[in-house]
Amino acid sequence: MLDFPDISASRSSVKEFASSNPFFVCVISHTETSEIPGLTVAGANPELVKYTAPADSEFLYYGRCKCIEGVPATPDGKPTPALITRAALKSAGIPLLVVEAGTKVKPSIPCIPLGIGPGKNITRENAMTMSDVEKTFEYCSMLGRELAKASDLVAVGESIPGGTTTALAVLSALGIDARFKVSSSMPENPHYLKNQVVTTALQRTGSCRSAFEAVSLVGDPMMPAVAGIASGVMGAGGKVLLAGGTQMTAILAILKDMGSRMDNVCIGTTTYVARDPSSDLEGLVGSISPKVPVFSCDLHLDQSKKPGLQAFARGFVKEGVGAGGAAISAMLKTKGQIDGKMMMAFIEQEYEISIERPSVT
Repeated sequence: MLDFPDISASRSSVKEFASSNPFFVCVISHTETSEIPGLTVAGANPELVKYTAPADSEFLYYGRCKCIEGVPATPDGKPTPALITRAALKSAGIPLLVVEAGTKVKPSIPCIPLGIGPGKNITRENAMTMSDVEKTFEYCSMLGRELAKASDLVAVGESIPGGTTTALAVLSALGIDARFKVSSSMPENPHYLKNQVVTTALQRTGSCRSAFEAVSLVGDPMMPAVAGIASGVMGAGGKVLLAGGTQMTAILAILKDMGSRMDNVCIGTTTYVARDPSSDLEGLVGSISPKVPVFSCDLHLDQSKKPGLQAFARGFVKEGVGAGGAAISAMLKTKGQIDGKMMMAFIEQEYEISIERPSVT
């Protein structure tokens, strides 16, 4: 009998997404919208934001970074959620693939490059060309179909600073009221700044006729990549776990607009996003498709001995790099033998190795 005491579920049983061979994909990307001061703390300073996604992906592979010294962190030193993702994937032996979808800095890792540029600042110009949106979705749909041959559950995470703002913009362009509902990497969610950015962008672009047009005008390159992978996996009969927070509701909106079936997809995140009083993941998902369940895992980081990890439970960062979905995937693969407290121990071990006594090699 399967038992998952540290996974909370809405609208569905987590057992419906049980898998003995999950596969984890991380899409890394960049949007110049993230360079607007005050939108994100994904990077020790605004100049380092462009290194966040490639550094996250390098950390997943090596346990250290090559494009920057140290580990990606917030301005006051709280570590990247990639640390959680790496610990989760290692603990259950889950395979990893990185897709590079328009980063400013290219990572030094084996990955699949899509050959597109970073997203533009949506307050000033269109995020992407329509041809790049279509190409990205097509390539990633083909990738998703191949992944479905190797795994019955593909978890897809992302690393893109500023992604909740572009998600808000796409949701708004598609007529979904997402104001004051998207999450933030900061305890004090900058809703008014996000709303101002989105208002400016939509005044510039006008109305949208389709999800692809919305992504092209006010989205980011991560969106057609993740949506494409999800569409390909589901089209081949597989199941998809969108590993992330409120950014993933924009992916759901894209899939729905395209007429995709919504019974083989779920969202998996941390309790730090699911219970965040400054956002409404559950409400956003319900407004897009009542069929889609939201799973959240308790990693018990409030009980951690490490102050840097306790910060996640206090509202800093909360999620990213597919952290919650990776942890849920590990729990699913091990049929609950790895629970939240055991996962916390793995995360603390990774913290000690990479943060407290990093290798000099």
